[in-house]
Amino acid sequence: MTSRATILGDGQMGLVLADALHERGIEVTLWGPFQDHVDDLASSRVSPRLPSMRLPEAIQVSGNKEEALSESDCVINAIPTQFVRGVWQDVKPHIADGVPIGCVAKGIEIESLMLPTQIIESCVGENHSTCVLSGPTIATELVCRKPAALVSSSTDVATATYFQDLFDVPWLRLYTHHDPLGVELAGALKNVIAIAAGICDGLSLGDNAKSAMLSRGLAEISRLGVAMGAQLETFFGVAGVGDLATTCFSPYGRNRTCGQRLGQGESLKEIESSMGSVVEGVATTKAVRTLAGTHNIDMPISEMMYQVLYNELPLQEAIHGLMSRDQIEEQLGK
Repeated sequence: MTSRATILGDGQMGLVLADALHERGIEVTLWGPFQDHVDDLASSRVSPRLPSMRLPEAIQVSGNKEEALSESDCVINAIPTQFVRGVWQDVKPHIADGVPIGCVAKGIEIESLMLPTQIIESCVGENHSTCVLSGPTIATELVCRKPAALVSSSTDVATATYFQDLFDVPWLRLYTHHDPLGVELAGALKNVIAIAAGICDGLSLGDNAKSAMLSRGLAEISRLGVAMGAQLETFFGVAGVGDLATTCFSPYGRNRTCGQRLGQGESLKEIESSMGSVVEGVATTKAVRTLAGTHNIDMPISEMMYQVLYNELPLQEAIHGLMSRDQIEEQLGK
């Protein structure tokens, strides 16, 4: 029986997950890495990252790792991927053996090319089971408790079922799942495609172009995923095409918004400095390029995004490069 849970990360997902656990009657502690942010949230109960939400008074907010993790029955990681390692190396001594760990981070660590739960497992060792929680979950809708679905994916059935039950609230429908590798890859790679979809919006290329970007993006995502050992079916489920569609079309998605602003003429530096939140797809684009080369996978959209983001390739040249490729048979997962 879960009576106390800790969420690491006070960003948008951390806030809405804390609200769901509070609704379940679970004692929740929300930990943040920056003491000034934690102090402001603890006193005001409102975060500038999600101003439409007022955090229930019963949810504890802490910047003290030992205090936040003391006697927790489970821990959920909502720390952005590029910062997961540093946080989990620090919190490891404060987590009791056997405590299950859930993760909602989406991305690939640039230096190691590891996924979030792989990073966590490397930090905490083998005494903890892990679970990936992923799907089309825009925080600005979850805060209004609008219906959403996601998967609870783990190689351990009991762990997947545990987190499925943990977040069993009226506005969330969870499906257990057994391919966490595919789920995490889908969640990371779709952010690259979402930036490209946003560029379509920024350049006013139309719905035809954007839908083509989404569908061909799904093709290259699934190709890489299968090459890395994931199951093709995962990319056509809730955590795959479901999450991809939401991220590419929602006006609230950071990655799509980043792409839209690029299409409207802003520089990446200007966009990142003003967003206030991490745009995971930027770092993931760099990691994906390395993985595609390692596995010899053709990923034209991801490659063009790398050239745009890191080599300042003009957008019209990137579009011409994609449209002038040799015409071939459509294939998925190959």
